[in-house]
Amino acid sequence: MSPWKMTKKDTLWTILLTVLGIACFPVNPLVLTHLVEPGYNRIAYIIGWPVWAVGMILVMAPIIAFPRRGGVKKGTSFVHTTRLVDSGIYGLVRHPQYLGGILALFVTTALWYPHWLFFVLGGLGSAAVYFSCREEDKEMVRKFGDDYRDYMRRVPRVNILAGILRAIRR
Repeated sequence: MSPWKMTKKDTLWTILLTVLGIACFPVNPLVLTHLVEPGYNRIAYIIGWPVWAVGMILVMAPIIAFPRRGGVKKGTSFVHTTRLVDSGIYGLVRHPQYLGGILALFVTTALWYPHWLFFVLGGLGSAAVYFSCREEDKEMVRKFGDDYRDYMRRVPRVNILAGILRAIRR
């Protein structure tokens, strides 16, 4: 999805992701207002913290990587890359920011607040983010052409474990 021109479809996806993101936010409004009374699992709660931290680091990846490696003109937003970034975290996974959102919002919420609703909403949110990644790939092919197609063959979309294994094999 291009940040500077949104279609009706893009707008609907954005609204859906925003609603799911709010409903699954770790400081959860549904839990805080007692609309949902989740269970509690100490081990899951503890695991949730590093999952959230990794997710947040991944969310920040393009903010750091694009201005350094993406040919972003000084004074413009990090999204205005002129070069394909395929090193660092982008050598392991094509969409670290989207993966980070899945981890920090949907997975963390389900770990911190075990309740069937958060598993359902998290699954829907993760699927919506994944489909957004597919749309982003199409946009990047339009922008970077064959270089991005080659990048897509080398680096997985959001499966960071597969990306790490591929990097080790290289």
